Formats: sequence, structure tokens, C-alpha cells
Amino acid sequence: MTDNDAESILVVTPHPDDSESSSGGTIARWCAEGKKVTLVVCTDGSKGTGDRSIKPADLAKTREVETLNAAKVYGLAGVEFLRMPDQALEDNDEFREKIVRQIRKHKPRIVLTVEPDRPYLRHRDHSMAGRVTLDAVFPYARDHLAYPEHLDEGLEPHKVEEVWLFRAEDPDTFVDVTDHFETRQNALHSHVSQVGERSEERDQRSRDRLGETGEKIGVALAESFKRIKVFR
Repeated sequence: MTDNDAESILVVTPHPDDSESSSGGTIARWCAEGKKVTLVVCTDGSKGTGDRSIKPADLAKTREVETLNAAKVYGLAGVEFLRMPDQALEDNDEFREKIVRQIRKHKPRIVLTVEPDRPYLRHRDHSMAGRVTLDAVFPYARDHLAYPEHLDEGLEPHKVEEVWLFRAEDPDTFVDVTDHFETRQNALHSHVSQVGERSEERDQRSRDRLGETGEKIGVALAESFKRIKVFR
């Protein structure tokens, strides 16, 4: 399979480390299978710390470096930084256009993003990122009259076939990540500012959590998603 033939997948994540902690094993598996996986990071992550000594701008720079380090661990096709303010995502036209642009640019068969409607407590950025991404998939990225300026840039409308939601309340799709645990953990712990250095204790906590999911499909380690078929 050539790069041009590889299945394209777009991962849209609110913050720099969200995809690693939720779906890192699946991303690692996709990359190992030769799929062309591109990560879109919506916010700069500049408020994700309890350290009062670090400046937001410095944290944002650190988190970009950490994301690029994780991308190298996976072997991602690329990373797109939207650099929107942390804790300030909104369901608006500006944000939607940015996601539609990425869909039309990368033409993914699958879009992976966060479940927008978890009940009770949830990070507002997660709700906004998930909701706007779903709307971008359908109908905006499909319709040529949505953001017609894209046509002048050579960005044609695109139909995404499937959306996968991570951290879903009612998952229906499970991925065996047993053989990709090491890559997952290395990518996750590239985000040192968020999760700290890798250790046996941290690995065991991850194994325990993934093991509970794996039991549902009879494998050692698994991750779960809500799968939505859009176009076939």
C-alpha cells in the first residue's frame, strides 16, 4: 500500500493529550496497520496545569513539543495545531470552518473525536469540540455551499464514512490494543507536563483500566468507542 492508497483517519482532540489517554492504543494500532492518521489539536492547552510558576504561553509551547513527540512515537502522518484558546471553545462559525477545512484537506474515511454529550460534569472544551466536529462532518463538509471560499483554495467537499467517539457513555465498538500497549504508553507519557514520567505503577493503572474493557470482548487490553456510520 502506498501513501496515496492508505486509509485516511482524522483525530480531532480538544487538548494536546486527550487522544493519548482515551484512544492511544487504537491510534497506535492504526498507524502500525499503515493507516494515514492525522491529529488535529483544537486548543493550545495553555491552562492545563496546577503549577502557578509557569506562564500560559510557555505551557502552550511545551505542550506542542510534547504532542510532536507523541506523534513521532505513533508515526502519525501529521499534526495540525488550531491554537484556539484553552477553556474557550465555542459552537460557532469560526471554529466550525476550521474543522471543515481539515476534513476537506485530509479527506478522512473515519473521524475520531470526543463524545460531546456526557452527562453531568464534563470539560466544556470537550463538549464543544465533539459537537462542532460532528456538525462539520454532516452536513457542512459535504455541502459545497458551506464555506464556498474553500473551493477557491482547491478544497472540495468531502463525505466522511464513519465517526468514532471516544469516552462514550454507551460504546458499541471495541478495539484490541493488547499488542500496542507499549506504543500507547510511550505516546501518553510524551505529555510529561500532564501525566508525568512513565513508571511501572502508572503502566499498571493503565493496564487495569484497559483490561476491564478487554474483558468485554475476551482480549487482554481494549479501548471502546461509539461508532456512527455517516456515508457508505
